[in-house]
Amino acid sequence: MSFQAYLDGAEKKTGKTPAELLAAAAERGYDATTKAGVFLEWLKTDHDLGRGHGMALFHVLKNGPEISAKHVGTTGSHRDDSATLRLDGLANR
Repeated sequence: MSFQAYLDGAEKKTGKTPAELLAAAAERGYDATTKAGVFLEWLKTDHDLGRGHGMALFHVLKNGPEISAKHVGTTGSHRDDSATLRLDGLANR
């Protein structure tokens, strides 16, 4: 599954865009220095998100919306359309 598919899946499951989830994380004080386990536990407890969705969001929390271009334009299951992730939600595409 691609990074973007994980983010889209988190939105479908929670009803919140990735940007909204990350804003809620920031309100809790989570940032690039937050440990993955702490962040994942919050997502599981408050939003019922599993590790895959959580790690995609954690990547954005730590590194921003840019990802490696390694899978961009490929045909594999991890293919992303762009090296910049969309955080504004499915309705904005």
